[in-house]
Amino acid sequence: MGYLIDTHAIIWFITNDSKLPAEIREMMKNSVNKRFASIVSYWEIAIKFSLGRLDLKADLETIFDLINKTGFEILPVAQKHIISASKLEFHHNDPFDRLLIGQAISENFTIITKDAVFKKYDIPLKW
Repeated sequence: MGYLIDTHAIIWFITNDSKLPAEIREMMKNSVNKRFASIVSYWEIAIKFSLGRLDLKADLETIFDLINKTGFEILPVAQKHIISASKLEFHHNDPFDRLLIGQAISENFTIITKDAVFKKYDIPLKW
């Protein structure tokens, strides 16, 4: 089984934030699990950082290096992900989340997220 990690979980993981439950942290650390960070999360971090909506204690290059060192595989955006996302109901309008959900559906991944709105979609979740 593959796990697609939502952006906030990635940030909390690399910053050792206590908001990330120990059980989820261990799951994300376990290299036996197939763990994916979407390039969408990199984009989301960059956009929110540049808008001043994300307070990070380092520059983007350092943050991206930290993510790259986690051992998570980077999931690129493919045409099938975009098509899948385009078919979702509009439970909310966040384009980053919608694309992550489209990726999870297309790749048959479980999403690691605390975001309650994800429960409105027919996808497996962990948290």
